[in-house]
Amino acid sequence: MSSRHLRQRRLSRATAALSGRKRGAQPKVVALGGGMGLSASLTALRRITGDLTAVVTVADDGGSSGRLREELGVLPPGDLRKALAALCGDDEWGQTWAQVIQHRFESKGELHEHAVGNLLIVALWEQLGDHVQALDLVGKLLGAHGRVLPMSAVPLELQALVRGHDPERPDSTVVVRGQATVALTPGEVQSVHVVPADPPAVPEAVAAVLDADWVVLGPGSWFSSVIPHLLVPELLDALVTTKARKVLSLNLAPQPGETEGFSPQRHLEVLGRHAPKLAMDVVLADEAAVPDRESLADAAQRLGAAVELAPVASPDGVPIHDPELLAAAYDRIFRMHGRIGPWR
Repeated sequence: MSSRHLRQRRLSRATAALSGRKRGAQPKVVALGGGMGLSASLTALRRITGDLTAVVTVADDGGSSGRLREELGVLPPGDLRKALAALCGDDEWGQTWAQVIQHRFESKGELHEHAVGNLLIVALWEQLGDHVQALDLVGKLLGAHGRVLPMSAVPLELQALVRGHDPERPDSTVVVRGQATVALTPGEVQSVHVVPADPPAVPEAVAAVLDADWVVLGPGSWFSSVIPHLLVPELLDALVTTKARKVLSLNLAPQPGETEGFSPQRHLEVLGRHAPKLAMDVVLADEAAVPDRESLADAAQRLGAAVELAPVASPDGVPIHDPELLAAAYDRIFRMHGRIGPWR
């Protein structure tokens, strides 16, 4: 049997298992990240729990978000919008609203490439004067299966120490500023930090982490979407002290530019350097994306974690997570590594 057919069979089994799953008391889950990686996690997690909170990075400075941030001085709304869209249900209402807020205008004027959801979120921020209240209201309108929160109350600038950013000077190290630039750097990212260096965390985000049963970090752009959560001191303290179990969900492949050439275990090593006090419980990786399982297990053990390998990639070979397979993997981890008996 070909690997493609095997993955399709696993997808059918995962779908059947999830559809037959009894919904009783459910785990409180907090997912941290940004962009398409967080969207993948949320799309999967909303299938297995009704108590779900997304904590989203606010360092984006490109595209529609960057323009709104520069012109109005607001938090970049793009990753928040993507998270809300991912939490929309699979019914007609949910999918219609998901498409509406993701819709981008095409014009020759100032509206070109602005996303409807970005404008809606910013309008409510200005009307209500409260980031959390506005996002809760958008979630209510969309019928979102969960809550979306920014990780910080102020827009952040991501800065990275990059070796070889200038191809003509491959051995030189420079500071690269801005999430969009960091994500596309041709050099090797050594470390990242944010400005301001001590940003305030959103209190509701800290409370969600402290009250969670499970925290999921990743997948996503490692330096620009995953690690920034560890650079907000109050949020990092909550991640270190929470009694929740923690899953680190790895990417399916290195990201061109930002993590070009990174092995799965190197992703763990980089995270450990940025947050040496943070322990994890489980590292989830796609079984086909791990060429050296022993090295990954050693790196995971240094974080206090066990490795769970599962088929979570799309069966068609495209390097994106399949929501049903990823949901089945999370569900299995929560049951195998979590508390025995009903949640709470």
